Amino acid sequence: MNPFDILKNAQSFKDQFNKVQEELKYLQATGSAGGNIVKVTINGQFQVQRVELDPIAVDPRDVPMLQDLIVAASKDAHARMLELTRDRLGPMLGGLNLPGMGM
Repeated sequence: MNPFDILKNAQSFKDQFNKVQEELKYLQATGSAGGNIVKVTINGQFQVQRVELDPIAVDPRDVPMLQDLIVAASKDAHARMLELTRDRLGPMLGGLNLPGMGM
């Protein structure tokens, strides 16, 4: 194989990866828990953007339940974002298994 072809392919891969990284910044995924009474929305960089609470979830006598629901909704949002990320990167990686990506 020609070394220049390898460099050309590497540059093409880098360009595609940079494009996908830029697109991921604008993706959002929302996870929920407790039958949608708690929702957490994250961006493609896995940063929390919004937390929505149904008023029924706000019971001062049961704060631990609300905390658990927020954690569960955050985990759900992360799982959904991983799936979106995997869908975007999957064709580019050609089946390569990356740690933490569940690919």
